[in-house]
Amino acid sequence: MSQQPSKQRHLITVTNPRSPVSEAFRTLRTNIDFSSIDEQIQIIMVTSTGPEEGKSTVTANLAAAYAQADKKVLLIDGDMRKPTAHKTFSLSNRHGLSSLLSQQSSLEEATQATGVSNLSIVTSGPIPPNPAEMMASNRMNALLQELRQLYDVVLIDTPPLLAVTDAQIIASKSDGVIMVVSYGKVKRDIAAKAKSGLDRVGAKMLGVVLNNVKRKASEGYYYYYYGN
Repeated sequence: MSQQPSKQRHLITVTNPRSPVSEAFRTLRTNIDFSSIDEQIQIIMVTSTGPEEGKSTVTANLAAAYAQADKKVLLIDGDMRKPTAHKTFSLSNRHGLSSLLSQQSSLEEATQATGVSNLSIVTSGPIPPNPAEMMASNRMNALLQELRQLYDVVLIDTPPLLAVTDAQIIASKSDGVIMVVSYGKVKRDIAAKAKSGLDRVGAKMLGVVLNNVKRKASEGYYYYYYGN
């Protein structure tokens, strides 16, 4: 039995699948699946209003929750400014999304196993000088179309909405968006401004994850899901 990387402590759905937090991620997964009757939700973007709201942790745990449901899942670290996914899974970031989009590596070279069954990852790759242009490129469009044929679910972790334009660009290419909001940290008007940016590009808002809510002192962080 291989030992899990220490960094996988962030993946509570893997390390403690019976916990209330893990159950919340399974509920989130189910709500997403039932959020659209007519259209398949396959490419899901996860973002936040600002930094340090837990979006990357939410993305990784949601990806693991889908993988545990026997879905073939790819997690893409689309935050090419402050990437974290390679640290979460203790993986190399030598090849990734930036090297894939700049044709310095193939999809096969950029895709890594995570140690979680059914879950693969494309890390950010080396930080490029032009992440927004890369996200908006025809090559990114072609990549997402290719991934639709290869995976059941593709989750993309993006930079915060109010920091740069990257998230809005990816939102327009995704089937739906999850916005992570840190409880007690983000004011309502700031969250509304972030959502209006998504509305402008015609993004489908799947819901909001209210993060860092303590139910009981013994349970630590909990995640709630709200639909539209």
